[in-house]
Amino acid sequence: MNIEAIKSIYVYEMARMRRTLLQSVISPVLSTALYFIVFGAAVGSRMEEIGGVSYGAFITPGLIMLALITQCVSNGSAGIYFPKFTGTIYEILSAPVAMTEILIGYVGAAATKGMMIGLIILATAMLFVDLDIAHPLLMLFFMVLTSITFSLAGFIIGILAKNFEQLSLVPSLVVPPLTFLGGTFYSIDMLPPFWQAVSHLNPVLYLVSGFRWSFFEVSDVHPLISLGMIGIFLAACLGFLAYIFKTGYKLRP
Repeated sequence: MNIEAIKSIYVYEMARMRRTLLQSVISPVLSTALYFIVFGAAVGSRMEEIGGVSYGAFITPGLIMLALITQCVSNGSAGIYFPKFTGTIYEILSAPVAMTEILIGYVGAAATKGMMIGLIILATAMLFVDLDIAHPLLMLFFMVLTSITFSLAGFIIGILAKNFEQLSLVPSLVVPPLTFLGGTFYSIDMLPPFWQAVSHLNPVLYLVSGFRWSFFEVSDVHPLISLGMIGIFLAACLGFLAYIFKTGYKLRP
């Protein structure tokens, strides 16, 4: 394992975050803070508790997960797409560095950025709502597993994307609707039976539900099922990346 190569890629990607601090950190934190002000304080104060949890606290795990997924996908895709766009990817591919080491460097940096944003938003949420985290270690485990999984998904998107429009398609048009319809602002028990069944087809529901259970021991889906769904998605991403690395699909002419 070439630790120096992994470190070089990782440090370079983390430095890019410092250069784009306004876009990478301040923007998602401000956006999420607005959700807490509007939904948590203004609307939440007029709503009943859900599962014994105040509405402002109830939406907190979903909002953290929304920011976490979006940032991991965006950072994971941009990290590999820009070397492709500028042509420097061929210098990396021709270097004595294994594809797994390249993957660890890029995905590790993207997951770290996502975790940092998620933890900052968690700290921000505590300024607006009272939070008692029932299982902090499980919460961190969910965050780490989700960060790695969606950073891998973003890495795949960055490899497959042909232009900037395709690069931003999933983070801007796919992730937000799935997260909003995945129980971020409500419990699916509040829906009619038919729409409850439809909601179970949304993969983000399992992420939000399991993450919420680690906070309040309240969820729409059993946490073990949530972990299983994340594991399946993680395995699917690794399997597809193994195919890309073996064939050079979208990486080599």
